[in-house]
Amino acid sequence: MKVTCLWGILTSLFLLMPAHASETTASANAAPVEARNDKFAGQHVDQYNSWKATSEQSEREDALAEDPRLVILWAGYPFSRDYNKPRGHAYAVTDVRETLRTGAPKDAEDGPLPMACWSCKSPDVARLIQKDGEDGYFHGKWARGGPEVVNDLGCADCHNTASADFAQGKPALALSRPYAARAMEAIDKPFDKAGRFDQQSMVCGQCHVEYYFDGDNKAVKFPWDDGTSVEAMEQYYDKIAFSDWTNSLSKAPMLKAQHPEYETWRVGVHGQNNVTCIDCHMPKLQNAEGKLYTSHKIGNPFDTFAQTCANCHTQDKAALQDIVAQRKKAIQELKLKVEDQLVHAHFEAKAAWDAGATDAEMKPILMDIRHAQWRWDLSIASHGIQMHAPDEGLRMLGSALDKAADARTKLVRLLATKGITHEIELPDISTKEKAQKAVGLDMQQIKADKQEFLKTVVPQWDEQARKAGLLSQ
Repeated sequence: MKVTCLWGILTSLFLLMPAHASETTASANAAPVEARNDKFAGQHVDQYNSWKATSEQSEREDALAEDPRLVILWAGYPFSRDYNKPRGHAYAVTDVRETLRTGAPKDAEDGPLPMACWSCKSPDVARLIQKDGEDGYFHGKWARGGPEVVNDLGCADCHNTASADFAQGKPALALSRPYAARAMEAIDKPFDKAGRFDQQSMVCGQCHVEYYFDGDNKAVKFPWDDGTSVEAMEQYYDKIAFSDWTNSLSKAPMLKAQHPEYETWRVGVHGQNNVTCIDCHMPKLQNAEGKLYTSHKIGNPFDTFAQTCANCHTQDKAALQDIVAQRKKAIQELKLKVEDQLVHAHFEAKAAWDAGATDAEMKPILMDIRHAQWRWDLSIASHGIQMHAPDEGLRMLGSALDKAADARTKLVRLLATKGITHEIELPDISTKEKAQKAVGLDMQQIKADKQEFLKTVVPQWDEQARKAGLLSQ
């Protein structure tokens, strides 16, 4: 049932009925994608200025320093080096360049990550897919895109900016990523046939989703063939025997969840009632002339309470914040319990291997670890789960705790057959630095290589982009 509230009336003033199919999906005959966001500042002044204000969301929060257990859970994967909580859209390109996860490639063919790692960062991705096709875009290493993917996430990511509707001030919402359009069709949500409210969340769902890199070309694919629940995606990954990496301690074939807000939103109370991402994160505000516009300074709904939550809720701001805080606390407490169990499981699995365990003996244990961590990761990688779907978050974490306990029970029995009956001692992982040392990371060298890359390679990328006219002067 659709929630009816003043918000729906307000959004209808700007977000009109969807454009024709030819204006909401890319075609071979479409005008070239314009990735420079400032080119639309004159047409959509308030929207552009509010988008630009995402540069105010500049604070970096180090999740590994806050919770060093993560280093162990992601041992052997780039996330164990560096994981900062997300900032505003204006930092999309900067943050993917600067994270230690992307390494320090010296040329276009250097690793470690594939081209696909740009896919949620810039309208240049839509431009390149239109120009070269998906196979042409995904081909090669991440560094190949350095001089090409230079404009921060913006207008052409969510809108058909070449359409007549957009030029007339209408939203002209679009799925700029063909792989996202295919994924929506897999869950029976073809974009061109969707209503306005569905389309509003679908454009956000191009990036705020779980995905993986498929095939030799490492193309982006959403694992939705069997559905969007944690169990359905787990089943899909197991059927194709996919893993993102192998944990360097336990040797378990692991899955890394990305940022599955679309999937978790769908099962929460807001998603079930089609209260969209726009309703809560992109409120209608008034400009100096009193005209309503959609704010593109995407942020916490409590920051604009009167224009977001208050349109549907009768509680005051303090009461709702207290409810959300209680839910967040419950999720955080269960999250840490799961992590403690998984940390022990990874080190106990390592001890079993060291004691001579066989592949056959370890296989069911490693599958339990894989499934436990996947469910944990999908719940905590979904930013704002306490708002989107707190019950689902607790459910996923509860099943993760059960599966981690199953793994540890099997490990105790296996270790006993190897003559090990004492508790496996953990190294000191009380800080990020100590945890990184425990998994064998040379962080001094990794950081030095990154600084050299930022000092020498990135300026060359920007200069090439300026000469090619891809950046505004």
